[in-house]
Amino acid sequence: MASRLHLLGEWDAALAVLGPDAAPELRAEIAVDRWFFQRQNHAEAEKAVAALDPASPIAQLLTGRLAYSRLLFRRDTCADDRAAAEAAYRAAAEDGDEMLSAWAEYHWAVLLDNIDEDAAGALPRYETALEVATKSGDGLFESYIIRHLAPHKEPAERLAMLRRSLHLRAALGARPQTIAAQALLAEYLPEGDPERAELLRIFRPGAEELHIAWLLFED
Repeated sequence: MASRLHLLGEWDAALAVLGPDAAPELRAEIAVDRWFFQRQNHAEAEKAVAALDPASPIAQLLTGRLAYSRLLFRRDTCADDRAAAEAAYRAAAEDGDEMLSAWAEYHWAVLLDNIDEDAAGALPRYETALEVATKSGDGLFESYIIRHLAPHKEPAERLAMLRRSLHLRAALGARPQTIAAQALLAEYLPEGDPERAELLRIFRPGAEELHIAWLLFED
């Protein structure tokens, strides 16, 4: 139930169903996602991650994600967030199983791409992660990777990848991710395109309901 509520973007309900002492890894993942989408409850996310074995790959991955999101949003930043994020992703990539290692490679690529603007460094890591996602048939993971790969492609391939990301997320019922995919596809469609107008009309009520701060341009 907690995993299903997590997928729907009902983060508070997911944490309430999970209970304070159950599945600490899932609790930490949900808390980190809530912070990332809503930019709220940062301290609770840090506490949930701190409850994990700090040497475990999942703790390293989530530690990196927290540091990255602080950099991205410029909120609650620490002086060493850039170095800490990369070190955490490297540790998770080296010590995790194949899937968790691939997630670490993906997040490492996003750090290079969005914070450093280092596309040359990011692209090979995206491709490594995509190979694992495709091989495993993990559509949600694939949707994340191609969402970030798409801006580096030519326009026709870019739109095809953004649409595939959107369709994968919608088919899996991943509501906040679907809303984000609608917003990004609209951003890359030309002014006056009816599809763009429809996407802009559709995504905002969902973003407001789930309080996805970075889609509502809230500080």
